[in-house]
Amino acid sequence: MNDIKLALLGSEGAGKSAVLVRFLTKRFIGEYASNANSLYHKRLSIEGRQLNLEVFDPCSQSGESRCILEEPVDWADGFVVVYTISDRTSFLNAKNILAQIKESRRETCKGEVPVCLVGNKQDLCHSRQVSEEEGRVLSQEYKCLFQEVSAAENYLEISNLFTKLIRHVMEQLKHRGDRRRYSGSKSMAKLINNVFGKRRKSV
Repeated sequence: MNDIKLALLGSEGAGKSAVLVRFLTKRFIGEYASNANSLYHKRLSIEGRQLNLEVFDPCSQSGESRCILEEPVDWADGFVVVYTISDRTSFLNAKNILAQIKESRRETCKGEVPVCLVGNKQDLCHSRQVSEEEGRVLSQEYKCLFQEVSAAENYLEISNLFTKLIRHVMEQLKHRGDRRRYSGSKSMAKLINNVFGKRRKSV
C-alpha cells in the first residue's frame, strides 16, 4: 500500500478544515476555531491502487508564521492551500504560503511540488473580494492546480480536486528517485508530539 502525505495550509476563517472534512466524510462541519494540530488518516483506492492517505491540518497560519510551515513542508508530498473568496487578506496570505513552500522545497525536491490552490466559500459570491481570475493567475504563477469550491454546498468538486492532487503526487513520487521524507506514520506522530502537540483522527 502506498503512503500519500498531504499538508493543508491557510488562514484562520478560510474554512480549510471544513474543506478537508467534507472530502474525508462528505459532511459539512461548519466553521470552528482550533488551536490544535490534527493528523487525519484515510484509506482509499485511486485507479485500482490502494492508498494510505495522511493529511496534516495544522493551526491556521498568518503570513508571518514561517516557523509553523517548516516541518509540514519537509514532510508532505503535496499541499492544499486554502483561502476564502470573501477575504482578500486570506488570499494574500495564501500567496505568501505558496512562496514559502516554493522557497523551502527548491533545494530538496526534484521537479515541481504538487500543490492545489483552493478558493473556498464560493457560495458567498455576493461578498466576493477575490475574483476567480486572480486565483487562476496566482496558480499559474506558482504552477499549481486551482479550484474554487464551496465546502458548505458541494462535495463532488472537493473530492475531484483532492483526487487530482493525489494523482499528481503519485506521478511525482513515481518519477522521483530521492524521496526526502519522514518514513511512516510513527515518524510524523513523533514529530507532531514533539513540535506541535497533536490530535490523531481516522475516518
